[in-house]
Amino acid sequence: MGFQTADRLLERAGGRWEPAPVGDGLAAKVEVAGRKVWLAQPHTYMNESGRMAAALARYYKIQPEAVLVVSDDIDLPLGRLRIRLKGSSGGQRGLDSVLSHLGTTEVPRLRLGVGPRPAGMDAAGFVLSRFRAEEAPLVSAMVARAADAAEACISRGVEPAMNDFNKAES
Repeated sequence: MGFQTADRLLERAGGRWEPAPVGDGLAAKVEVAGRKVWLAQPHTYMNESGRMAAALARYYKIQPEAVLVVSDDIDLPLGRLRIRLKGSSGGQRGLDSVLSHLGTTEVPRLRLGVGPRPAGMDAAGFVLSRFRAEEAPLVSAMVARAADAAEACISRGVEPAMNDFNKAES
């Protein structure tokens, strides 16, 4: 979900992915909401995505509180967004890796609901499975709203974006 959101932001900004100057993945410097930002897509296993995030943050001298991690969340219903300023990973391994490599839990994050996970289904298997055809419109709308939420975090700040996008109808 994070990749889809980054792709949507990149498309809106008219940018293109390039090999990242550090770490294993792609990066793009684009203008979002009137500000220059870096978008990144790590090409490691999800549970190692923090290596690239931390490498880019060090390389560009970006403080952890200026990083916005975008990820899926099996504990949120499909289509729901949740923005937080800081906190634990909630068991999301990609976010856990980012927090670990940045050395702090004070990293803003935007989570996209993909749940609920069917009873008895392995979490990894669930998040790697495809959405059902009837879920596609909801997923597409959620990714568009997530890109809007990321833009709001950049333009107005994380807390105002939380007020707008953490509502149940989002």
